[in-house]
Amino acid sequence: MDTILVKIFATALALSEVVTQPQAVKTHFDPLKDQDEVVQILRNGCAHMKQAFDIESINLDDLIATALDDPEAVGADIKAFHGLNFTDLNTAYHQFCKGDDETVANPVVDLGQVIEFFNSAAAELPDHTQLKTKILPGMSTVLDSRDQTYAEVFEPGNRRIWAPLDDIPDDVQKAFIAAEDRRFFQHHGVDERGIIRAFIGNLGGDGRPQGGSTITQQVVKNLLVGSDVTYERKIREMLVASRLEDTLSK
Repeated sequence: MDTILVKIFATALALSEVVTQPQAVKTHFDPLKDQDEVVQILRNGCAHMKQAFDIESINLDDLIATALDDPEAVGADIKAFHGLNFTDLNTAYHQFCKGDDETVANPVVDLGQVIEFFNSAAAELPDHTQLKTKILPGMSTVLDSRDQTYAEVFEPGNRRIWAPLDDIPDDVQKAFIAAEDRRFFQHHGVDERGIIRAFIGNLGGDGRPQGGSTITQQVVKNLLVGSDVTYERKIREMLVASRLEDTLSK
């Protein structure tokens, strides 16, 4: 059984939930009893992502066919895709995404293992509500008798000066959103179109892999789930980001 594909589809399960049913995200499934439910969630996610691919004028089936014919043409030499068997990925794609009318004779992914990996990654998620009152270390300014700055006191790496959102110019806010997460006000914590753009960008370049993370995901990564580069962290990040969008306003 291909471990990488198990992790990929466990991550796809988390993604499918947060983009198709953000108000009803589950973090635990029975590896035997809930297989039909999980397959339906994955298929719903696939249908949703295919619509997003269409918006970006990309034919997903053609992209997969190209990968099978010429893996180098879609970045098989890029670090992010090392160890991935494109033929097995295509089989798994048909297994989970093509609907009940198409049967895969020899499945390459054990759905029970996908569920178990997802359950393990999604267990004991950090409390996202703590961000409502969280105050990060900042800089303190010591004034003299004439109210002039005498000294600035701060811990290394925490030279922050806090300012209300209303004090930040509107153009600065718009520039930040344009650079970091241009669909910030349209998504629910995870932006499928941003993921697609990052995926295509990774196919075309050999630099640092793009992640397609939203501002919400970056906050969750930096303050709650950590930044280790694993499928487990990405699953946790997406689930907590979706929850955070229900807790804090944009």
